[in-house]
Amino acid sequence: MNIKQDIIQRANHVFYVVIVLAFGVIARLVYVQYFQTFKGKFWSERVAATLIQRDTIRAMRGNIYANDGSLLATSLPTYVVGLDPTMAKPDYFNKKVDSLGLLLSRVYKDRSARDYTDLVRDARSRKRRYVLLNRRRVSFEERQEMLKWPFFRSSTKVAARGGVLRPYYERYHPYARMAERTIGNLDAKTGRGLIGLEASFQPILAGKNAVGLVEVLAGGIRKPVNDGPDMRPEPGMDLYTTIDVNFQDMAESALHDALEKYQADKGCVIVMEVATGEIRAMANLTRRGDRYVENFNHALAGRTDPGSTFKLATMMALMEEKAISLNQTVETGHQAVRYNGLRIADSNGGGSGTITARQVFEKSSNIGTHLLMRSYFYSRPDLYCQYLRQFRLTKPTGIHMKGEATPVVRNPDMKGWSKYSLPSMSYGYEMQITPLQMLTFYNTVANGGHWVRPLIVKQIKLADEIIEDNKPYVDPKPICSQETIRKAQELLRGVVEHGTAKHINNPHYGIAGKTGTAQKIINGQYQPGRYYTSFIGYFPADKPKYSMITVVDNPHQGENKGSLYAGAVSAPVFKAVADRIVAYDIRMHAPIRVNTSQPQSSTGLLAGYAEDLHTIGSTLNLRNEPSTEGWVETTEDGHWKSRPTRSDQVPDVRGLSLRDALFLLENRGFRVLVEGRGKVKEQSVEPGAATIKTAQKVITLTLG
Repeated sequence: MNIKQDIIQRANHVFYVVIVLAFGVIARLVYVQYFQTFKGKFWSERVAATLIQRDTIRAMRGNIYANDGSLLATSLPTYVVGLDPTMAKPDYFNKKVDSLGLLLSRVYKDRSARDYTDLVRDARSRKRRYVLLNRRRVSFEERQEMLKWPFFRSSTKVAARGGVLRPYYERYHPYARMAERTIGNLDAKTGRGLIGLEASFQPILAGKNAVGLVEVLAGGIRKPVNDGPDMRPEPGMDLYTTIDVNFQDMAESALHDALEKYQADKGCVIVMEVATGEIRAMANLTRRGDRYVENFNHALAGRTDPGSTFKLATMMALMEEKAISLNQTVETGHQAVRYNGLRIADSNGGGSGTITARQVFEKSSNIGTHLLMRSYFYSRPDLYCQYLRQFRLTKPTGIHMKGEATPVVRNPDMKGWSKYSLPSMSYGYEMQITPLQMLTFYNTVANGGHWVRPLIVKQIKLADEIIEDNKPYVDPKPICSQETIRKAQELLRGVVEHGTAKHINNPHYGIAGKTGTAQKIINGQYQPGRYYTSFIGYFPADKPKYSMITVVDNPHQGENKGSLYAGAVSAPVFKAVADRIVAYDIRMHAPIRVNTSQPQSSTGLLAGYAEDLHTIGSTLNLRNEPSTEGWVETTEDGHWKSRPTRSDQVPDVRGLSLRDALFLLENRGFRVLVEGRGKVKEQSVEPGAATIKTAQKVITLTLG
């Protein structure tokens, strides 16, 4: 054997020895980790029981409020209850531990007082620095009571003697699923906002979490090593929104009824205050199985062809150029027409005959719109697209919420522009615009031509301190001339009075608006019988207070094709919401004139208690009030005089309300029988008669 072979053989021996030693070390590690014990515990448990880590305590998330101050979203705290039994001095511990056990038993009702006392005593004897008293979290009210307990009670001089109440916050929506997509929700693991206002204002609502050292005990229990400033989170700020919970309820219920009726795929309703842009309601519903849920914000991100509602922009561009007169006649014929191979027809499948330009809009004639555009803008496509930019239809509104989609409105410089583009755009196709963007345009018309940015968060507060105050933004420069705005308002009123939405016209308040029915695109093709229906408008028409859009997407159940158009589907939703808003918002009604004349009773007699009449008179600003006290009645000339009510005589209760009459008669021992309704017209026993025996004290009052 030569030297080389000898070296190789020795190296092999060393290699085998190293392998054996390695396996021995690994076996020893496994034994120590999983099998060896020390003082009755595995080493893994002892390491876990003394592990110090950095930990995060989440801050209390800010609240979200409606415009009247009611809560839309809040964080409710629950608390894990623990104790460091080593902190208390022996005298205090021995004196109070039994009381603590009794209190814990009363709250949790799962163990006896002795069991809880033994648990705490055992933990102290083992010198455990933390013991979890119960895994059930306690409420804030329970926490407040626990702060009065021994070991948890503290004062300016004495800190709590070992009691630990660690908070955990859970998001709660007092109105359940109302405005769910608008308010948003949180990621269960991270606590971050996922959608809606929760996501849009995440840093503001979240506050500042606390980061510090915790001792990780057996079972994963985490106990703060200290309670210094690093372990005290800073709470989030509060959002004060423009949402009105009553308007939101009106919008959601009306939308849900319509979607159910037509078995539609989805829909939305937005209610906006005209002058300020404040959004009072934003409802979004999508069909899932046999119910409707808020799982997508169609109002903010649902881009689609708007259909005939876009004809308002076309008419305004033509009027701004003075290219048309509203009374000029347009020959639409009775058949569909073709332009560069594009078939154009009205809702009836053909034309609408000879009509005026005003009727082109009121009847929503596609052929008429095409003919008016062809006479001026087909040779000037850039000018038409410039007006769309001037009307602010090509950019997002800039609402302070994440998720608003950017509109797609073609122009000759864009890829995809074709010979069909301008005719299609004129009546609402070949574009992608959200309901909020279309509503903002109509709101501009209602606001006299001044564009208003939609507003949904008015203030951000930290406690009572206003951190950010969002004022309405109104563009001082109108989007067009006042003459064009005036004519546009006339056209929108005409749609409701004479056109496709005349069935929602009513004598109580004026509505102005436009219907829109667009064929839906499926796999790149427009599908007959599948419609996106909408109605956009404002009310009252003469003094606009609110603007609104209602969308019902892809209605299915209708008697015929016409019953699935916007006038039959979406317009009634608009009226249903508007009716309830008008009834609810008393500011929209003219003040009632104060009637200073003395009201007359149907019996010719008016009576009552002077003090009550004084209260009513001062509240209603009535001038003719009694100058005497006690029970009074009116004279023939409208003045007041005292009415005697002697205890030994039957009182005169004619002209009194039933409540006052019962007060007088029953206090004198009468059993009262009542006939009719209203005020007392007659009484069966004459006033002033002597009081009779108790057994015979029965009197019948006739009301009228």
